[in-house]
Amino acid sequence: MSYAVFATYTVRAGEEEAVIEALEAMTPLTRGEQGCLVYVAHRSAEDPTVFFLYEQYVDEDAFKAHVASEHFERHIKGVVWPRLDDRVRLIGAPLA
Repeated sequence: MSYAVFATYTVRAGEEEAVIEALEAMTPLTRGEQGCLVYVAHRSAEDPTVFFLYEQYVDEDAFKAHVASEHFERHIKGVVWPRLDDRVRLIGAPLA
């Protein structure tokens, strides 16, 4: 059964461009991971400081491998997270 992640990031004002660059760098790297099914980053049309990601992996182990990757460490932990006011993560599994 697949493993889905929905993350919402609220970025400090003035830090949006750095976050955009990091998420754009993450997209092809994450999509190239063996266990990644979907990775799409979005920016809110209503609030330019809000970003959200929809990610889907073949299973939880694939997601754990993603979080342990060098590119996650560099772009997300190193660039995105330090620029956030808030972060919310939801984990889901598809309904029948």
